[in-house]
Amino acid sequence: MQLCKVIGNVWATRKEEGLQGLKLLIVQPVDIHGKPVRTQFVAADRIGAGIGDDVLVTSGGSSRYIMRENPIPIDAVIIGIIDSTEVERGESIESSNRDD
Repeated sequence: MQLCKVIGNVWATRKEEGLQGLKLLIVQPVDIHGKPVRTQFVAADRIGAGIGDDVLVTSGGSSRYIMRENPIPIDAVIIGIIDSTEVERGESIESSNRDD
């Protein structure tokens, strides 16, 4: 799994049948302080993430099983929208996703 920030949308009017109904988002992998660490990529989203959200992404073979009954052709899927993270003995880093 990796921490990422959603930086864009992908619109595809024609998709593989298994991808119908999935939103495709461009994500930027980031370190714990939100600094970019690798190249951006596209991840499927079923949980309602949007541009600017900090998200948790899983990739590889396991991501294609988000639809339990039918594996679908994807490499990465957003599995969580991050509220905050905590590192090094209580140093809390609030995500910009919170609406407090």
